[in-house]
Amino acid sequence: MAVNRLEGPRPVSFVLQDDANGILPDRMIAAMADAGLVLPAYPFVESQIQPASLDLRLGDIAYRVRASFLPGPGATVAERIDELKLHEISLADGAVLETNCVYIVPLLESLALPPELIASANPKSSTGRLDVFTRVIADGTRRFDMIGAGYHGPLYAEISPKTFPILVREGSRLSQVRFRTGDAILNADELDALHDVERLVDIDDADLTNGVAVSVDLSGENSGGFVGYRAKRHTGVVDVDRRGGYLVDDFWEPIRARPDGSLILDPGEFYILASKEAVQVPPDYAAEMVPFDPLVGEFRVHYAGFFDPGFGYAGAGGQGARAVLEVRSREVPFILEHGQIVGRLVYEKMLARPDAMYGQRIGSNYQAQGLKLSKHFRV
Repeated sequence: MAVNRLEGPRPVSFVLQDDANGILPDRMIAAMADAGLVLPAYPFVESQIQPASLDLRLGDIAYRVRASFLPGPGATVAERIDELKLHEISLADGAVLETNCVYIVPLLESLALPPELIASANPKSSTGRLDVFTRVIADGTRRFDMIGAGYHGPLYAEISPKTFPILVREGSRLSQVRFRTGDAILNADELDALHDVERLVDIDDADLTNGVAVSVDLSGENSGGFVGYRAKRHTGVVDVDRRGGYLVDDFWEPIRARPDGSLILDPGEFYILASKEAVQVPPDYAAEMVPFDPLVGEFRVHYAGFFDPGFGYAGAGGQGARAVLEVRSREVPFILEHGQIVGRLVYEKMLARPDAMYGQRIGSNYQAQGLKLSKHFRV
């Protein structure tokens, strides 16, 4: 498959082999932009292209809407905004998005995908750790965060801060998108074989059923007797583009380990916890934390599910990294126990190895992490 677009005096091509199967790496994402498959309103900024994904930037206006929505087949997001908007907010000089309100923001990147490529989106890690609920919407879709093969059109972010009011501006990056062709998910035999070679998780009896099982660490042994943080209510505003600008104590309550290794999740509260296991993602693979099965617990884990090639990998400066878990109980209090499985990492093949892995020269914030808040807070 080849796509051409005239760029100055010569055409630029983007070519995929007919049997291509995997997630596109950084240099192929850049090539997609050169070929007109990704259409940014402004040139990409430094570190916007990640090893296996592209950060998406907010445009210059936000629409406060009455409710979340999906446009559905034959409808555009712009049409639904016109029906549901309460008011418009300029993001040119920055604006505060209030908690428990729903905003729709046109993104600076649009797509012109060929039939061989699909895209999926997820909040960035720092977005999830702020308890900012955000999803990407495309015209005519029935699902959030999924952009079908051959889609041509704009992208929008639905944003709803749940705990902290946030300050955003044009160019702020809350979401990221991956591009893939074919079915890249490793089957059971492939996952077993990869674990035998790379040791994906640092325990001897790893559960690899439908992905690598991830459990919660409530022992406190890996973090000085603490197991996590609970977000405070009625705090100040968090500027999403300000790194290390806030004191932890102003926004978070640390949680000490209990002798019985349990934690009661209060309904409506937001927690940052960590996995018991240290995991790693080899250079030729990417991973994603899949949604937790609601049949085994009344809580949600991990808003931000993308794990890039090189995450926790020794060759990229890691020695295994613990997955940080963004946890919110639903309608009733729920008791978590130490070692309880809370999610699964599904591994996928990369179409090619990235030029730079997670942790190498790209401003990766969470390599070799343990229990760690978002980059906005200084310890």
